[in-house]
Amino acid sequence: MPVSTSDQRQALRKHIRHQRRSLSEQDQQYAAAQLLMRFQQSDSVSQAKHIALYLSVDGEIDTTPLIEHCWITGKSVYLPVLHPFSAGHLLFLHYHQQSILLPNRYGILEPKLDVRDVLPVDKLDLICTPLVAFDQTGQRLGMGGGYYDRTLAPWYETQQGAKPLGVAHDCQQVDALPIEAWDVPLPEILTPSRHWHWSV
Repeated sequence: MPVSTSDQRQALRKHIRHQRRSLSEQDQQYAAAQLLMRFQQSDSVSQAKHIALYLSVDGEIDTTPLIEHCWITGKSVYLPVLHPFSAGHLLFLHYHQQSILLPNRYGILEPKLDVRDVLPVDKLDLICTPLVAFDQTGQRLGMGGGYYDRTLAPWYETQQGAKPLGVAHDCQQVDALPIEAWDVPLPEILTPSRHWHWSV
């Protein structure tokens, strides 16, 4: 019996997440340092003033150095927050050293909701996008909630507004992903060893 696309994606998520979590602390630190170098050299980053990032969990490559680089260079950082009224959607809140962080329903820390800190997605310059896996064409596999696909769909349709920039370990690259109609491919992905570019 053929394996469904959904089952293939779930199996791939499980495999890549295991690989990611298996990296040693030393490997994680080296990867984060290499990623920071690529981040600092990125034109997309240097041209952006308002950058959405995220706090790493589950073996994801450490984004703390990227956040600190943005603060040092005078860029405003925003973190995703689960939308309280619109299920499946994200808000982006200004993140600074005094921000109060609370766990959301997935156990991921996010800034305490304050409407004064919310920035509309179309006012962001860059959205650094988490992912579980990516392939050689820029297709992205997320955790399955669709939050970032919904967030990035307007950019994908118009090529205007907040541009996505994927961030990942090298071990998260696969040859080809089983894709679904709602998947939003990424124009750029940074890994410790490479800066990937595609025309989307």
